[in-house]
Amino acid sequence: MSLDGKVALVTGAGRGMGRATALALAADGADVAVTDIMADNVEETATDVRAAGRNSVAIAADIGDGDNIDRVIADTVSALGHIDILVNNAGVTRFLDIMDITEADWDRIHRVNARGAFFVMQKTARQMIAQGSGGRIVNIASIAGKGYSGTSNAAYAASKGAVISMTLIAAHQLARHDINVNAICPGSTITAMATATMEQRAAERGISVAELQAQRATNIPIGRANDPEDIAAMAAFLASPGARNITGQTINVDGGLVMH
Repeated sequence: MSLDGKVALVTGAGRGMGRATALALAADGADVAVTDIMADNVEETATDVRAAGRNSVAIAADIGDGDNIDRVIADTVSALGHIDILVNNAGVTRFLDIMDITEADWDRIHRVNARGAFFVMQKTARQMIAQGSGGRIVNIASIAGKGYSGTSNAAYAASKGAVISMTLIAAHQLARHDINVNAICPGSTITAMATATMEQRAAERGISVAELQAQRATNIPIGRANDPEDIAAMAAFLASPGARNITGQTINVDGGLVMH
């Protein structure tokens, strides 16, 4: 799955799935621009991409701000020449019961997960169209967006449902430009953000995080949660030549939690 000569942009690349994806793409030969709101973390990711022998640029940015998105794309093109691959991963959440979600909670989540994701996709697609050589867009959604009842936050689920919908429409409208658009829908994945949510839920139940993780694993047919590398492997495949005829798909990586 050689990506030699390709340039990828990965959002939310400071840790977790974004970081793992940046490293997987680098391992397959891509140069990688990495962006995250956490400046120190994203610089560490860029350093590791360079250690793998690839070029990288670290861009600290909040993709909930449209001006920042413009800057991320401009800085990527300035440093690495073009953009062939987007992994649209940045996202936020926390545990909230449906009766406790405020308008501020809703807006904070949708600002990044839905609004930010859409305009990163749109503006990167605009760059790809201008280049005239097609491209690959991989949006990170969630099984929460497909109505998985174990989701911890209805506002988060709605934001990821939006990502799924925008993926399908973008795939249809961008196909004429040879831009493939797909979404990955992770299930339970062991990341720092997910662990913070689990700490809240475990504390409410009076059990440890390890005990809660073990309980959750019993509900997963394959018997284990995802590591970030599981999501990264799928993203790298969807960015590869082997996925050239795959577009408009929402692919679960969840150990069988949601089957269809």
